[in-house]
Amino acid sequence: MRGRNTTTPPTKSRRFVVDVAFLAMTTFAVSAHAQLNPRSQTEIATPLEALRPGVTASQIFDQLVAHNSLRAATLANYTALRTYQVLDLKGKVHAEEIGRMEYLAPDRKKFVVTSEKGSTVVRRLALHALIASEIETATGKQQHDSAISPANYSLDLLGEQQVGPYRCFVVQAMPKRRDKYLFEGKVWIDAEDYVVVRIEGHPAKKLSFWIQRAEFVRQYQKIDDFWLPQRDRTFVDVRLYGEKVLTIDHRDYSVNSAVAIYGSGENTQSF
Repeated sequence: MRGRNTTTPPTKSRRFVVDVAFLAMTTFAVSAHAQLNPRSQTEIATPLEALRPGVTASQIFDQLVAHNSLRAATLANYTALRTYQVLDLKGKVHAEEIGRMEYLAPDRKKFVVTSEKGSTVVRRLALHALIASEIETATGKQQHDSAISPANYSLDLLGEQQVGPYRCFVVQAMPKRRDKYLFEGKVWIDAEDYVVVRIEGHPAKKLSFWIQRAEFVRQYQKIDDFWLPQRDRTFVDVRLYGEKVLTIDHRDYSVNSAVAIYGSGENTQSF
C-alpha cells in the first residue's frame, strides 16, 4: 500500500531540483568503490609519445568512416549485460539498474531489467530516461548527427599513447558547432584498426542551468572483430546538490549469435 506523502515543501523543492538535474545529465550519457575517487580510476599512466610520420587528420577521418560502414554491414546482433549506477564521489550508490541490452540490426534495441535498487525517482528520471533515449535513437525516432566526422569535428594530432594492449593515436577533437550531442576533448584511436578506443571530454554546449560541469570518459573493447562500449563514466556537478557520477558498465557480450534475441523471461521488466 502506498503511504501518505509527508514530504515537507523545502524537501520537495530540493528533490525537484535534483530530478531536473539528473534528467538533463542523461541527455549526454556516457563502478566506483567505496572511499575511492572515481576520477583516479580513469587516468592513463603511460606517457604521450611522438606521432609517427605520415599520419594526417584526413586519413584518420577516412578510416573511421570506413570502419563504421563495415561495422554496420556485419554486426547482426548482440546482447550485453549492462549495469547503470548513480553514485557520489565516495562510491555510495544512489540508484542502480541492471539488465540485458539486446540489439538486432539494423535498428532494434530492447532492454530487459533484471534488478534495480536505490532511489525510485532517480531511476525513473535519470536511468530509465537514458535507456529509453538510446532505444529511440536506434530506431531513428530521434536522429542526432554526433559522429566523429569532418562535418562535426576538426582534429589536432597530439601524438601516440599505449592504452592497455592497444597502441593509439591521440587527437584533440574540436566541435564545429555548439551542440549538446557533440563534445570537446581527446580521442584515442587504435593505430591498426582505426577505431575509437577511448574518449575524454565535455559537452560542446551547456546541458542545463542545473549542471555546472559535466565531464565524461568512455572506453571501448574489442569483442571478436567488433569494437563495442566497455565502460562509461560521467562526472556531473549539480547545482545545490554537489558532484555525482553516472556509470555504465557493459560486459558479457554475445555477438552475432545464432540464438534469437528478444526472448521473454520471468520476473523481468522490458522497455
